Amino acid sequence: MGESFSVDMRLFGEVVVTMLVILDPPGNVPIFLAVTRRLSGRERHRAAYLATATAFLVISIFAVFGQTVLDYLKVSVPALQVSGGLLLLLVALQLLYGRGSGEDGYAEATPEQRTSIAMVPLGTPLLAGPGTIVATIVFFSRADDAAEWLTVVAGIAVALFVSLLALRFSGFIQRLFRPTGILLLARVAGMILAAVAVQSIANGVIAFVREATEAV
Repeated sequence: MGESFSVDMRLFGEVVVTMLVILDPPGNVPIFLAVTRRLSGRERHRAAYLATATAFLVISIFAVFGQTVLDYLKVSVPALQVSGGLLLLLVALQLLYGRGSGEDGYAEATPEQRTSIAMVPLGTPLLAGPGTIVATIVFFSRADDAAEWLTVVAGIAVALFVSLLALRFSGFIQRLFRPTGILLLARVAGMILAAVAVQSIANGVIAFVREATEAV
């Protein structure tokens, strides 16, 4: 019994560390502030909760049906990486050029429309992106029984909770940098996000080439 618990704890630690590295809560804070810089404090808090809930929902779906859905649609993991990278690249370009953040018609938008960005791109693919989805599928494929399934779920939940805390209390950073600083932060976040997007696309292309080479 003790040995089984020890194995579960090691799996739990592995899941938490892996997911935190992929989620990168500190790195997401400037991106979150840049995307939500025109939201009120209450709307930003709501966006943080909604983004985390969206990420958990997407991860849960892929945990249960991920590999089956990908196989049914004949969509490979590299294709998922490239598509996620392209979507992130689009968001990065919007941050860099100050477009798509709600400058046009923003004042007339409803609170629901103004916080919909919490679902896309914040919830997915920023939090629940290709890396997170692939890691989830791998961890659940390794789970042999209900105890290990629950261990993986608990590890993912803890990692997402840490991300939620980082986003929820990002307002401290906003008050520190002020609107002008946040605008500069948006440009920097755009460059960082563009690099992440390009890397995701590159990883997908490399995986495509590797699969094609192995097939030959």
